[in-house]
Amino acid sequence: MPPVDHVALNACFLDPGVSGGPESYLVGLAPALAAARPAARMSVLTTRRGAASLTAAGWTDWATVVAMPCDEGERVRRISAEVLGIPAWVKRHRPTVLHNLASIGPPRRVAAAQVVTLHDLTFLRLATFGQATTAAMRWLSLGTARHSDRIITATEASLDEIVELGGVDRADVDVVPHGRRPIEPVSAETVERVRAEHELVGRRVVLNVAAKRPHKNQAVIVRAMAQLTADAVLVLAGHAEPYADELRSIAAELGVEGRVRFLDYVTDAELEALWTIADAAAFPTRGEGFGLPVIEAMDRGLPVACSRIPVLLEVSGGLAHTFDPDDPAEAAAAIDAALVDPTAGEAGRAHAQQFTWANAAEQT
Repeated sequence: MPPVDHVALNACFLDPGVSGGPESYLVGLAPALAAARPAARMSVLTTRRGAASLTAAGWTDWATVVAMPCDEGERVRRISAEVLGIPAWVKRHRPTVLHNLASIGPPRRVAAAQVVTLHDLTFLRLATFGQATTAAMRWLSLGTARHSDRIITATEASLDEIVELGGVDRADVDVVPHGRRPIEPVSAETVERVRAEHELVGRRVVLNVAAKRPHKNQAVIVRAMAQLTADAVLVLAGHAEPYADELRSIAAELGVEGRVRFLDYVTDAELEALWTIADAAAFPTRGEGFGLPVIEAMDRGLPVACSRIPVLLEVSGGLAHTFDPDDPAEAAAAIDAALVDPTAGEAGRAHAQQFTWANAAEQT
């Protein structure tokens, strides 16, 4: 097999600050790939907004950033870029490998070896999208998988799901765990500003970092707040979607609206401040490909309470306090146990050390 001398990364999903897990994957993996193989050229094919953001962040120092004629939210343009634009670019520029980073890509053969990272098929099991989007995702993701030379996923649990729901041959899939984002020190002034701004002084803080979407299932931990002592506060940090209105209604119905903080976009420094302030982290999701915030919480010495699903049991290394994602009482008990867990910090930090983007790049 010839050496890989030109890698093209398909990042046509990128909506900076909004894309969630796939964005974290891109931002963690791409620089690590460039560092691991400095002799190889790298091209990043992305949205117009994505290209502007990556260029401002200095990515053009080590990669060619290509703005495709689409942005996230422009469904027809986005699908056209995946189905027509990327294959045409590949035919012109002849990279050695096209790596589709967010489960979808050209649903046919292209003029390069093709790899897809298929994060999960949760959308086939749970109603995470509307019918039209689900149909398009099924066509693009499974079509891309069928026409790829290799498939990457992040956990054994997601591998099992892909084989079961996608009809994929297990032998075609490689499991490559994600890395964790390095901890960036944050000033004491920023920590105290964030603590005061969100009225967290003197409170036991439970932090959830995730987009507010139905399959992230924040409703169960909002309901759990009614069973925790009055000094406990839940902070929901992540992109707001219509599901956030349902969460607000539940909090009001239970009389805990004063103990739930709804934060949408936060800067990296503000997020690091929230990790510093938090006493525990809670992740009630019904489906994940990996669950990187679990590792990031552990890396910071935070005890974790999370839903008892295979992927989070795997990623947490059995160190989390778990609960049935449909049981607020169990969730409350698990959060309470996490808040007083004296061993979580040392064990969690040790477990998190194995998840690095350098390791992920080498395996990729």
